[in-house]
Amino acid sequence: MEYNHCGIPTTEKKENEAYVEVAGYKFYTTPYDANKYHIMWHRYEEGHGLPELLTKVPHIAFTVDNLDKEIEGKKVILGPYYPLEGYRVAIIDEDGIPIEFIETQLDDESISKLEKERMEESRNKK
Repeated sequence: MEYNHCGIPTTEKKENEAYVEVAGYKFYTTPYDANKYHIMWHRYEEGHGLPELLTKVPHIAFTVDNLDKEIEGKKVILGPYYPLEGYRVAIIDEDGIPIEFIETQLDDESISKLEKERMEESRNKK
């Protein structure tokens, strides 16, 4: 298991945020590579479709080798799903804290590129 990012809910509009629609969920997010600590800000509007815990409490994300094994027996609140090609995600509730697990072989540069492409597509839709 390896640290991937920290996602922090916010009500403030961030300068480099983009609106995204992924797997039926809608929200604003800052890019994965916004800083060296991989802190991402997430802003939610009505009708976002995500579990309330995720919109109120910061989450930490880890890259894992086997997503199914990591979530076995856990309280899964989201997923598993594919927000990006080759990037499978599930989020659990661990004593009131959302923990995200990511199974991927993509490197940081590839993830950043795919996210930027998705954000650009979303900008063009909105």
